[in-house]
Amino acid sequence: MNLRQELTLSEIEGLIQEQADHISQTQLLSGAIPWYNNGIADPWDHVECAIALDASGRFEEAEKAYRWLRDSQNPDGSWWSSYVNDRPENLTRDTNYSSYPAVGLWYHYLFTGAVDFIAEMWSTVEKGIRFALELQQPTGEIYWARDTRGVVYPLALMAASSCIFQSLRCGIRMAKLLGLRRPEWIASSRRLARAISERPELFHNSVDSQYDYAMSWYYPVLTGIVRRQKARDRIFGKWSDFVLDGWGCKCVAEEPWWITVAETCELILTLTRIGEHDRAGLLLNWVLELKDDDGRFWTGMKMPEEEVWPPEEKPSWVSAAMIITLKDQTETRKPGGDRRGVFSRFL
Repeated sequence: MNLRQELTLSEIEGLIQEQADHISQTQLLSGAIPWYNNGIADPWDHVECAIALDASGRFEEAEKAYRWLRDSQNPDGSWWSSYVNDRPENLTRDTNYSSYPAVGLWYHYLFTGAVDFIAEMWSTVEKGIRFALELQQPTGEIYWARDTRGVVYPLALMAASSCIFQSLRCGIRMAKLLGLRRPEWIASSRRLARAISERPELFHNSVDSQYDYAMSWYYPVLTGIVRRQKARDRIFGKWSDFVLDGWGCKCVAEEPWWITVAETCELILTLTRIGEHDRAGLLLNWVLELKDDDGRFWTGMKMPEEEVWPPEEKPSWVSAAMIITLKDQTETRKPGGDRRGVFSRFL
């Protein structure tokens, strides 16, 4: 079945607003958006939720989320890796987390045209990107974090580095919007893209294991580093490793299999970017089956047991991934809409 034959645009919009309600209800008075009530908030997923709020037309709530980032930023431009009720929990400082606000704020501008707000947040963006670039190596890769003592973890992650590239490109666009030049960011983004494309041995799939993670597979394509035929070869070369027919995208290729909503949504965005619209619609049909009766989406499903996992966990960032994907699908269906989707075409 194909989504475009089943849901009308108004039904898709209703589903978007249903997921946005979940994120809004989770957001704290401070602006922070934890995974769920009394759960952790991490800067990357917080930004993803802010992007989803903008995509659903909730601009004031999105701005509140970005102001929380401004107010909680460390002096060196980083953020702690997680917070609970606005108090730092994990004191690792992640380069991907620190640069990602640039992506969210660029989309905020695209949705709202609010140049004044971008100017207000520019210092926050600039400091976050500078923190990340301090850990770039001569060969182009960017190490993933510093610990509580400031010691650098000497490894680069494929998915995180691809995302940092996206952050750099959004930061460069933002600087241009404000009449600023950041040639060093352009040079850094090119070195990073070259390393990802030509020196994959410089990168790891994860910090603490050798699992083959799906994000390391599709992120170089999703973020626009790998393009055209090379992108298609990359995606379809490992399709059977990561996609379980009738269900969606696995988190990792190895057993036990875990089909996850967020990874499936990101793979759908990736497929839209390379023009695989029917395949994207098919995956979306599959993953919509993981919506609970209360309207929220489970994190994923353990296979072959077909058990919801983790039980009772329906994070805000899963709703965010669904909103972003549905918004992208909406754009491809509009008369005269951009077939690359509302998100993919700006990356």
